[in-house]
Amino acid sequence: MADNLSQPFSKSAMTEEEKVQFQREKKQQVVAFVLMIFLTLLAFLAVAADFLPVMFVIPFILLLALVQFVLQMFYFMHLKDNDHGWANAFIWSGVFIAIPTIAALMLLLGITKY
Repeated sequence: MADNLSQPFSKSAMTEEEKVQFQREKKQQVVAFVLMIFLTLLAFLAVAADFLPVMFVIPFILLLALVQFVLQMFYFMHLKDNDHGWANAFIWSGVFIAIPTIAALMLLLGITKY
């Protein structure tokens, strides 16, 4: 029995349809990753450029962060998959708890700062 361990597998356990779906999902994740790197580079360039006004840079970076958040949720946290119900529920409940918490902290910092 141990003699067969050194031989390569002749067939995969995945069906052809699963292999095609796996390749498609892998391609989507690579494209999403490259897009996120591009968005990060755009944010860096917006901050590094001295000629852009601050009133433009801050909302622009927040918009880029929102796009990256959505991309990461859908492509890397598998929110687009229907068979991850509990994981989706926990992620969305975390988002709904984090948004008021961050808003409250920003409000408190704004009140104490000025």
